[in-house]
Amino acid sequence: MALKLSYFDIRGLAEPIRLLLVDKQVAFEDHRISRDQWAEIKPKMIFGQVPCLLSGDEELVQSGAILRHLARVHGLNGTNETETTFVDMFFEGIRDLHNKYAQMIYGNYENGKDAYIKDTLPGELSRLEKLFRTYKNGEHYVAGDKESYADYVLFEELDIHLILSPTALDGTPVLKKFHERFAERPNIKAYLNKRAAINPPVNGNGKQ
Repeated sequence: MALKLSYFDIRGLAEPIRLLLVDKQVAFEDHRISRDQWAEIKPKMIFGQVPCLLSGDEELVQSGAILRHLARVHGLNGTNETETTFVDMFFEGIRDLHNKYAQMIYGNYENGKDAYIKDTLPGELSRLEKLFRTYKNGEHYVAGDKESYADYVLFEELDIHLILSPTALDGTPVLKKFHERFAERPNIKAYLNKRAAINPPVNGNGKQ
């Protein structure tokens, strides 16, 4: 059954979901919502927010819930309970970083960007780098030999931080190599090339 993913015409919280679906060659409608359309659509959403994944009559919202659902369906959730728990933990760590990024982007971009890059980001990335080394010393994916949903979230998080600061990953070589490897996955690479031609904004306020 074809899926419909609804979100604004930006990368935002939907981009890791798009990356996962594209990489796994899952057919879906990429429904991009304009600001004018949102006023009409918002009251119909379960929590009044997107992304929303529609599968037949089933409506799924909350980006983390959507990602974990797709992970279970497509075998991207670890191979045992230990790996699954680790993947979930890693995802929550990325989300902590993203929340700090979003607070800066939407709350204090002009005055807070430099401090965020200098004082906040290095420590956050260092923690993720250390955790990433847990399996196979970080030579493959978050949970070792097989990709998980957290890898798509991690890739997008690193990618948007490289837009914010092109040298962001210089202090975390394992994460930098992961980002480079993941970008070369054939389906991801094709998608990134198409995305570059369109160049959608990362965030809803145009700051990035």
